[in-house]
Amino acid sequence: MTTPTSIPVVLPEAQWRARQAAHATRVAAWIDPHLARKSRGEKHPVEDFLWEYYRYRPGWLRRWHPGPEVVLAGDAAREFLRWPEYHTVDGGVALRLAAFDAGRIDSLRWMQTLLRATTERAPQFACYGLHEWAMVYRQSAEEIRHAAWPLRFSPEETARVVESQPIRCSHFDAFRFFTAAARPLNRLQPERAAIIGGEQRGCLHANMDLYKWAFKLAPFTPSELVADCFAFARDIREIDMRASPYDFRALGYAPIAIETPEGRADYEQHQRAFAARSEPLRARLLALVERLLAA
Repeated sequence: MTTPTSIPVVLPEAQWRARQAAHATRVAAWIDPHLARKSRGEKHPVEDFLWEYYRYRPGWLRRWHPGPEVVLAGDAAREFLRWPEYHTVDGGVALRLAAFDAGRIDSLRWMQTLLRATTERAPQFACYGLHEWAMVYRQSAEEIRHAAWPLRFSPEETARVVESQPIRCSHFDAFRFFTAAARPLNRLQPERAAIIGGEQRGCLHANMDLYKWAFKLAPFTPSELVADCFAFARDIREIDMRASPYDFRALGYAPIAIETPEGRADYEQHQRAFAARSEPLRARLLALVERLLAA
């Protein structure tokens, strides 16, 4: 973990420019198709979700920031002084960690507690993606979120899938979109005030939210970490939608049939892989949070 006495790394201009360019190329593969669809008035229920739900603008994701303990050398580094979090230091320009908004310290401590608790809590793997089914349970066609796309089953068959197995959703921001009829069927009743007590690494949405925690700390978060979390969340979103009651085969997404034993086993395998992939990302975010708190 980075400590307050860490010796800053001085990056020559050629090196930080290379990192900046690599980041721009990487995120362009996600941003450009999204903006092209938007210009045409097209919607994509899988690819557009991260932009619409998390509200982090494409232009913000394009920006490259080196993160703490990095000095950007060369005259061109002065372009970073447009942001108040940067200042001049011996050898170039760097983030000034003390510039982190003092009014956000309580939120930072809350994030630290959440990340630690999620790391330490045993993951659970028995929800089988039923949260998406609970969001359309006993709902009229006009109320369904992705009404432009067909469901794989009739409303009655969809309801039977929901009612045939226990719902164990632990994530408040998924649970709050359940239909009124589905909420009593959930074995858990997560509340916003009790998020820290319920987050766990087996939850796809808790892992997807690593992207949210990463960009909320920008520009102090290294942009490579923000992009890593975006890529991870994007992979999760695909599995989330493949396991949903929607039929997205026209978009190239084969269903994960969680209404069958084979489909549930497939979903759990993805869950376990995501839980493992989340650990280093969560550790990097926790290290950043603790570095900011120590500044």
